[in-house]
Amino acid sequence: MIRLFTALSVPWDVAETLKRRQSGLPGAKWRTDEQLHVTLAFYGEVDERRADDLAVELERAATGGAFEIELKGVGAFGDAHRSHTIWAGVAPSERLGVLAGRCRSAAERAGVALERREYRPHLTLAYLKPQTNPDRIGAWITGHNLLHSPPIRIDRFGLYSSVLTPDGSQYQLEREYLL
Repeated sequence: MIRLFTALSVPWDVAETLKRRQSGLPGAKWRTDEQLHVTLAFYGEVDERRADDLAVELERAATGGAFEIELKGVGAFGDAHRSHTIWAGVAPSERLGVLAGRCRSAAERAGVALERREYRPHLTLAYLKPQTNPDRIGAWITGHNLLHSPPIRIDRFGLYSSVLTPDGSQYQLEREYLL
């Protein structure tokens, strides 16, 4: 079994800009440059035969040509009692939504079961320890909520494997698809 997802990588200059914002929040486990990405679809644990089928089906998703996205704003995922993730948002993009939908359809054609949830494009900046002070989280979000990147050209996406380690997830690009 292999843990898989499709994602857009982040250019080094955007990663550098984001790294400068990754401070000032005790309890945050900031993501490294190599871990910064915008997920298109998360497939979870997939057996090798279905992973091969998925890789082939994703070729059909790689259509439509290059487009641009922009990072816009920051926020947190969690529930009413505790935030667990800090993220940078992605401005609404019809082309991004279509590509994410094609990646989900590729999974269905390959026989890979997906969670049914609304696609909310974002870039995870940090995971938060349970004891992270909610007031500090709110202050960090307020201080960085005007984030707005220049347009980021998207001309490819990748199929990545993920291995969970005590130091966080380690990602490996398995295959790249040009748009």
